[in-house]
Amino acid sequence: MNNQEGVDLIVSFAIEDTEPEETKSLILLRTPKYESVFEDHERGVSVSYDEQPDSEADEDLLIRISIVQNMVTVVSKYHRYELDVSGVDREKLAEACKILRQMNFDNRFILEISNL
Repeated sequence: MNNQEGVDLIVSFAIEDTEPEETKSLILLRTPKYESVFEDHERGVSVSYDEQPDSEADEDLLIRISIVQNMVTVVSKYHRYELDVSGVDREKLAEACKILRQMNFDNRFILEISNL
């Protein structure tokens, strides 16, 4: 898991691939500073995954994220991801929750956090 605060707000997850020692990235990205140039329906947290078709990449927005104990469920316009975060450091997970709250300043998605 990796998190970043700045002009871009980023929460990313490394997901094991079917090939040994290979990983894919699931990235949640929001750049509030530049959202004013977008139409209302284009604003929010973009969700991208390494195997996602390019046609979906620009418009796959976050609808819901749920963090309950060791499971994270990410629901976007086109996809649903179930992630086991039992191996993630609790401080990193808490940092991700902080960034997710910042990303949701306008309540564009449902954020559920419990039992951290």
